Amino acid sequence: MSLNYKQAGVDIDAGNELVNRIKPFAKATKRIGADSDLGGFGALFDLKKCNYKDPILVSSTDGVGTKLKVAIELGKHDTIGIDLVAMSVNDLLAQGAEPLFFLDYFACSKLEVNVAADVIKGISEGCKQANCALIGGETAEMPGMYTSGDYDLAGFAVGAVERDAILPKETKSGDILIGLKSSGVHSNGYSLARYILKQNNIKFEDKIAEFGNKTIGEVLLTPTKVYVRSCLEAIKTGKVKALAHITGGGLVENLPRVLKEGLTPKIDYNSWERPQIFPYLQKLGNVTDSEMHRTFNCGIGMVLVVDKSNVEEIKQILTNAGEEVFVIGNLE
Repeated sequence: MSLNYKQAGVDIDAGNELVNRIKPFAKATKRIGADSDLGGFGALFDLKKCNYKDPILVSSTDGVGTKLKVAIELGKHDTIGIDLVAMSVNDLLAQGAEPLFFLDYFACSKLEVNVAADVIKGISEGCKQANCALIGGETAEMPGMYTSGDYDLAGFAVGAVERDAILPKETKSGDILIGLKSSGVHSNGYSLARYILKQNNIKFEDKIAEFGNKTIGEVLLTPTKVYVRSCLEAIKTGKVKALAHITGGGLVENLPRVLKEGLTPKIDYNSWERPQIFPYLQKLGNVTDSEMHRTFNCGIGMVLVVDKSNVEEIKQILTNAGEEVFVIGNLE
């Protein structure tokens, strides 16, 4: 009996079909500097075409955590790729960097071409929102490593910033914290969210009155907001001192990462209205305020630190770019 790779659980033909299916998605993300097609051993990017004078490259990698379980259980895979892109490109902003290109890693037990194509379609959409090119990736079919139907994602973003524009700059007492509204839970805290629902026998398919009869799964799958276009406009003024992407650890742990030692953020948690998902989860799970603040973004997905004299200008730029903007505190 002659054995082959497909019998072992790896379908080369399915992999080739996927590459052909996703080529139009990648092509739709092309930008200056990205001219190569998918399929080479490496992806090329021409930094010189972007007209930087003295660029520093900035890189970031991330996944979307157990939000994947929600997508998999609901069979809805076309937005989780936006989350994947957002988690990395939003991190680049904290260094003042413009995202240039993105690569993805998709791993599964058995490759379902339709599922993988939906995921990568979402990645393409995230790249378009961030104006970065999807220039490569890897699909790994690994029978025995994953449970049937499961898959995992990782993303890798590279950006650039002029050497003299790298963030954070020096912050000082009296600087103001400007918060940008999140679209919801984004991609952190899902293990706690899922645990709360499980303890209350609530399934992702259940419709919840508080959300206009949407299912709780639909609400949890709301994609992470991509802040690239709005924040780059603000950064270009030279008046943003620091920027923090609010991910795992919430405001409590992420803001101090970009501040001068000795400074403490004083946050007024009543200065913005939290998206309904947060009070819903907090009440359902009897979660303390401190646990909410260190687990979830609680409605603020990005924070900019600016001098008091520049607050109104930066707020106006962000508002004009479509953000919901709040002054949430100051530094002491």
